[in-house]
Amino acid sequence: MEIVLGGPVLAVDIGGTKVAVGVVSPDGKVLCQQRGPTEASDEEALFAMVLGLARAVLQEHGAPVSVCGVGSGGPSRDNHRLLSPLNIAVWRDFPLRDRLSEALGLPVAVDNDAKALALAEGWVGGAVGVDNYLAMVVSTGIGGGIVLNGRLLDGADGNAGHIGHIFVAEGGRADAAGAVGLLEGQASGTAIADLLDGIAPADAPKEMRRRVGTLVGRGVGSVANLLDLRLAVAGGSVALGYGDDFFDAAQAEIDRICRLVHSQGTRIAPSPLGADGGLIGAAAVAARAHH
Repeated sequence: MEIVLGGPVLAVDIGGTKVAVGVVSPDGKVLCQQRGPTEASDEEALFAMVLGLARAVLQEHGAPVSVCGVGSGGPSRDNHRLLSPLNIAVWRDFPLRDRLSEALGLPVAVDNDAKALALAEGWVGGAVGVDNYLAMVVSTGIGGGIVLNGRLLDGADGNAGHIGHIFVAEGGRADAAGAVGLLEGQASGTAIADLLDGIAPADAPKEMRRRVGTLVGRGVGSVANLLDLRLAVAGGSVALGYGDDFFDAAQAEIDRICRLVHSQGTRIAPSPLGADGGLIGAAAVAARAHH
């Protein structure tokens, strides 16, 4: 996937537990970054924290940037002008794009964080040279971005790719939207924390790590069967943190359900971008919007 940047870009990655802000070079490298917790008492406190990180990073970088790209948890309305991330309760229809642009004096482009990761994977990550693939964030929440025929899918209002809301199992806990049986309510970091009842998700036992992998593999296999793609690249703290336990179980479930000619051989792979994937994706969002 061709991503063209005319110079360094301010990149903002907003997740359910942390915000990362950095400057990304035209070849997809993070030049500097700072992070902070997403926890905030109200919408203005969270915005002030994001803005403070952005200003600190720009000062550290010490050179001008021309655009800002943002990847945020979803969903959103009005083509990402109004954000209502399921895992950030204080933001409901929050106009981040306009507020950030006004405060920084920069054009700002916003997209879903998992769609941003999909752009990053096709640019400098695990899907370089691949025209049809799924990228996933398995972290506090679960999101996805889908590339078909070399183009990122947007959908009617920019929310295409929400694999976290695919049905994977009867019963279980409700997700943040109140639906039962969907992937995010069973396999996200938030769900794991609830299911472990006091044990940190990072310390989950092997059987939980494999269960999460199996459910994610079930979602990936369903997407592969539906959309005629054979690659899923997964990032996020849960997927990358659980490692082989997660990916081996996910692959086994994909192999079990991908029996059609066009989906046989579908594979899931860890993102090579690691913790920087969100920032690189946010920069790609800016490039896509302003190219």
